[in-house]
Amino acid sequence: MTAHSAIGAPPLVAHGGRLDAARRLFPDAPRPWIDLSTGVNPHAYPLPPLADEVFTRLPDDDAFAALDGAARKAYGAPAEADVVPGGGAQAFIQMLPRVFPAKRVAILGFTYAEHAACWAAMGAQVDRVETLDAFANADVGVIVTPNNPDGRVVGPQDILSAAAQMSQRGLLIVDESFMDFTPEASIARFAQNESLVVLRSFGKAYGLPGVRLGFALCSPARGAKLRAALGPWAVSGPALAIGARALADDAWRANAARACAGDAARLDALLTKARFQIVGGTTLFRLAARSHASRWFAHLAARGIWTRGFADRPDWLRFGLPPNESAWARLAAALESVDGG
Repeated sequence: MTAHSAIGAPPLVAHGGRLDAARRLFPDAPRPWIDLSTGVNPHAYPLPPLADEVFTRLPDDDAFAALDGAARKAYGAPAEADVVPGGGAQAFIQMLPRVFPAKRVAILGFTYAEHAACWAAMGAQVDRVETLDAFANADVGVIVTPNNPDGRVVGPQDILSAAAQMSQRGLLIVDESFMDFTPEASIARFAQNESLVVLRSFGKAYGLPGVRLGFALCSPARGAKLRAALGPWAVSGPALAIGARALADDAWRANAARACAGDAARLDALLTKARFQIVGGTTLFRLAARSHASRWFAHLAARGIWTRGFADRPDWLRFGLPPNESAWARLAAALESVDGG
């Protein structure tokens, strides 16, 4: 028997960021705030100089073609797959239930809550399942890999097997928003499969979430439906230019992956020293457990350090990577303080 639990649609999904809320809740916290609540690379890709026309003219076909070529190569998508750009992976998460409606949706494990919320909002029965076998009874399956927040990775062959077990009309959505620095685990090279839609996020690895750029990699037939739903000019001129430049920069991406991996290991050591247990994560964030984590959340926030807590997992805190040595020192000092309990 596959373990699963029903999921309802929360009225509002909590996310990282929201420093405006942090300032209101902790008005006496020291400034500047250190935002460790997101899984965004704190060392952003350097913005290239942009021609005036990317702001003053509607994007043209050549701009979309340049982005397509760079994204296809960076993600390893085959020529037979469609690479559909949009306003961030979140835009596709919200769009998919409208374009490909379903009655029964299975979502693997505790994961990014927007998937469940968006499908439930469209009237689907949404179940959180613990094994891929449960996908055989669903119209749509959702796998987040590497998973947010625990970093669980589901291998490509396991994903393909799960897709094969689904009905002929079934759809398997694979959210690879945190895959950029571990491309060997990506399913993108199989994105032409009619049963798959692979989501990729640009802003996280490149440290530019405000650009609002993401992709759906899928079969041409599914891509045509997504493009029709998006309409023309789904990506802004500046986002097209920045994305094409950054995604083509293999050297920057490789250096960023090494740097973030080093920082993740440093963060693990710091948290372990403070008697947190490392649950998992990716090279862009670490998930740690400790009793009374909510007290630690408040303790750190009072010192101007914003982390990510989970109402459903009261012993968990998620930590992003500090951006500089000053931030590392402040975090170390806060973790050493006896006030945290």
